[in-house]
Amino acid sequence: MTSDSPADHVEINRHLWNSYAPDCLASGERAWANSEPRWGIYQIVESELGLLETFMGGDVIELGCGTGYVSAWLARLGGRPIGIDNSPLQLANAAYLQNQFGTHFPLVQANAERLPFVDGSFDYAISEYGAAIWCDPHRWIPEAARVLRSGGRLVFLGNSTQLMLCVPDDDGAATTELLRPQFGMHRFEWAGDPGVEFHLSHGEMIKVLRTSGFEIEDLIELRPPAQAEENRYPFVDLEWANRWPAEEAWIVRKR
Repeated sequence: MTSDSPADHVEINRHLWNSYAPDCLASGERAWANSEPRWGIYQIVESELGLLETFMGGDVIELGCGTGYVSAWLARLGGRPIGIDNSPLQLANAAYLQNQFGTHFPLVQANAERLPFVDGSFDYAISEYGAAIWCDPHRWIPEAARVLRSGGRLVFLGNSTQLMLCVPDDDGAATTELLRPQFGMHRFEWAGDPGVEFHLSHGEMIKVLRTSGFEIEDLIELRPPAQAEENRYPFVDLEWANRWPAEEAWIVRKR
């Protein structure tokens, strides 16, 4: 369900992701070990998706880095990443994996809605889930714009608008019916789940991006690869994801 509750989500989500940290280490290790980036629920390889086609190196900020695997990929591609996360225990996982794999970059505990960096600090910002769904887009997107240099790009991936309209409130698998209105979608909370997510319709997202000074270069709707198997997440199955996009990625550039 959605609501317009106060901005209490930062602390709520910090506790949530601290509690998830012990279970994230193994999946983070697998992601660090990938020879090629693999994205999203169905682990689509970068060579098929092209999410990083615009990446030219430089100073990078990962917004909600978790175990830090995306920053590690970008470091291998010649970037100079800084990983930020709201959860100190997720950052501890990232530091452990840095030592294990021998790739090091700064890790900062911070809220993507209030970044501890001066204006124009970065050439590239990225979020695979992370801030993309766990922070308020009316706050984190303007912050991303603030810390990017002119011409810098923001790339973010999260659940699709279609999926969010079709997932039941009990976090069961997405249905073939629309279960909630598209108008007014913003803050989502689920029965039995203490986390707070944020999802906007495409029209509202475009408005936030343009108001923040971005021009939209691409909107990629993800489809599972031909060899995909069922994923470990209960809210979508392979049959549904092959009919409608379960995930979407935005690529935008600061004017």
